Amino acid sequence: MKQNCRMIPMKERLLLRPQLSGVPALILHHTVFILFLTCAGESSQPIVAMMGDDIVLPCQMEHAVDASGLTVEWSRPDLEPRFVHLRRDSVELVLEKNPLYKGRTSLSTNRLKRGDISLKLSTVKVSDEGTYRGFVPTSGTPTDCVIQLTVGSVSFPDIKISKVSNGVLLVCKSEGWYPEPEVFWLDGEGNLLSAGPTETVRGPDDLYTVSSRVTVEKRHSNSFTCRVQQNHINQTREALIHVPEDVFMEPSSSAVPIIVVLCFVCVLLFSALVVWKRRRNKSSKLSSELFLISNTVVHY
Repeated sequence: MKQNCRMIPMKERLLLRPQLSGVPALILHHTVFILFLTCAGESSQPIVAMMGDDIVLPCQMEHAVDASGLTVEWSRPDLEPRFVHLRRDSVELVLEKNPLYKGRTSLSTNRLKRGDISLKLSTVKVSDEGTYRGFVPTSGTPTDCVIQLTVGSVSFPDIKISKVSNGVLLVCKSEGWYPEPEVFWLDGEGNLLSAGPTETVRGPDDLYTVSSRVTVEKRHSNSFTCRVQQNHINQTREALIHVPEDVFMEPSSSAVPIIVVLCFVCVLLFSALVVWKRRRNKSSKLSSELFLISNTVVHY
């Protein structure tokens, strides 16, 4: 990772000419090109931070001088205003910094005294991802650090199970990922399973929700794994489920006639009950009429 970069002042470049007068022009050209390429380079490996973490963007001055009284600039060229932290005359200029970083950046006074201008960034957000530049514009050799920050977010998947006609349906869902992850299904022996396309939804917070489903048949172990991974941030989360054997069992063919007979018996019983109630009501009505007639005859 390139943190220190010494630019050759013009005066020193002129002093170099007599010493290199005997060097072929081609070699001199490539030497100067390599020097400037090294100075312009960025960190070879990006810094990966998980959402919510506190991280440090490293930057060390070439000489361990006291930088507590120097101007220290940390910026992101893609933002406006571009400063994420600005310190001059031992004071942070809060009004000059981007509001997205309010109260989340700091420099260590003890480290500044040793020439360490590393920036602490608290409670990392997805929007913090980008290129950062730490700069100390001294009159001698300026310090210029370029660091790429990658932000990630992960969560554990959840598996739901349901019975379908041709087997068992497994549905895996995982929320709160960044960047967008991939989803894989594996059986108990670690073999990849053929699943349908992954459904991906990106929320207003820029986090991804992924969902994948696969239909499985009875196997030796009946264990299945849903793996969600993001190679860019080197993060993987898994969920394992064991499907009981009875879930795979189909209804026995011998049970079908029994079910039909039971249904028929239930229909007969219901019909008999209806007929009995009607006859009972009819009998009660007839008894009432006979009682009324008998009372009338007695009265006369």
